[in-house]
Amino acid sequence: MENQTVPSHQLKAGMIGMGMIFDETYAPMLAAAREGLYDPSFGVCSVDLSAVATRTGTRAEKFRENNGEDFASFESYIEPDAAGQLLNAGPDFVCVATPDNRHFDAARAVLEAGKHVIIEKPSVLSLDELDELTALAEKNKVLAKIVYHKLLDPDHKKLRTLVADGELSHVNNGYCTLLEPKSISGGQFAEWIKGRNPGTYVAVHYIKLIDFTFGGKLKRVSCSGQRGLVGPADGPTWDSTQLRLVYEYESGREAAFDIHTSWVTPDNFPGWVEQEVQFRFDNGNWNGHSRRRGVECTIEDKTPMVSKISINNHYNGSFLEPWGERSQRGYGIEAIERFFREVAEVEFGSEGTREERLAKIADLTYNSLADDRQVVAAVQSMEAILERHAAGKPDSVVKVNDPAGGLALYSPGDATPEVLYSGTV
Repeated sequence: MENQTVPSHQLKAGMIGMGMIFDETYAPMLAAAREGLYDPSFGVCSVDLSAVATRTGTRAEKFRENNGEDFASFESYIEPDAAGQLLNAGPDFVCVATPDNRHFDAARAVLEAGKHVIIEKPSVLSLDELDELTALAEKNKVLAKIVYHKLLDPDHKKLRTLVADGELSHVNNGYCTLLEPKSISGGQFAEWIKGRNPGTYVAVHYIKLIDFTFGGKLKRVSCSGQRGLVGPADGPTWDSTQLRLVYEYESGREAAFDIHTSWVTPDNFPGWVEQEVQFRFDNGNWNGHSRRRGVECTIEDKTPMVSKISINNHYNGSFLEPWGERSQRGYGIEAIERFFREVAEVEFGSEGTREERLAKIADLTYNSLADDRQVVAAVQSMEAILERHAAGKPDSVVKVNDPAGGLALYSPGDATPEVLYSGTV
């Protein structure tokens, strides 16, 4: 039997933003991908971090200092025009992990340069921004993807499997919650949370879970929240939010989903986050809880502050494998690996033309920017409702694909809605 040489390729990665999410997910994935990803369709493809763009360069240099042997050669660009400088360095794709209100400008620059892009959730904050990025990706024939790592959580994959196979039939209603410690809002993200809310930051994971798993058409959005801890009690910065989405299905029946989020949980809480989902179906119930499925570990003088008692080893964990190798893995990292593989398949795959491979990968609805419409619609609606609430008009509702417009914001006492988006969602 003849020896066959496995094709070998390389992709150059760019990184815009190097905060906490970079440390937890992108850095370990980039370290692993340097050794090469294998697939029969493209052979072996190594991924090298070639350039990063940050505001000051401080985190980039700290990362280089701590990982010099593996990441000594990347270029570091700072403002002004850090993203433009990075793109001039010629990466094959770019990861955008900035605060959410900076996603659009960075992603637009990447797509205008004709590069593949993956964006942390939420992709963007308005449907107008989504339309522009989607058009740029189609025009320049590149991938535009989003990191929705909770879709890769084993529990959520099992939920979708039962729904897709008809084991669980017709969702009636649901409840999701994610609570984070004060150190998130008061420390790690204190610089950018002014005027922001934890709903946009984390509820979007559950909006996508609901939208992707159950399908249906988004009909109405309402939201309320609390203020006073991370900002003034009458200001635009929110401690917690309670979002409600109503979907309609082909049967004509509706289902309501409540998503509660907070980033002011006490820091001595036993876990980094408290995550729970409950869904009711015609023929059953689904209850998932991140702490109840996990492990509890107490270490004197360390837990629960330095280390946490409740550990989610499914999301991201460092492990000593039985054969002695150190690894870091979990669904938070798998979501990024999938994108690396998708880019490699588009550029180096052996099946069909590049255009055909691009169309196939772009049509994967779980992370496609083009399929993020109802999620972005919910985020845009929530932000508009909270903005009006902070201005003294609570209890607004956004109707989706209303006769007045795609997103029509109705406030109590106002017969005429504010049209947030005129097109069809």
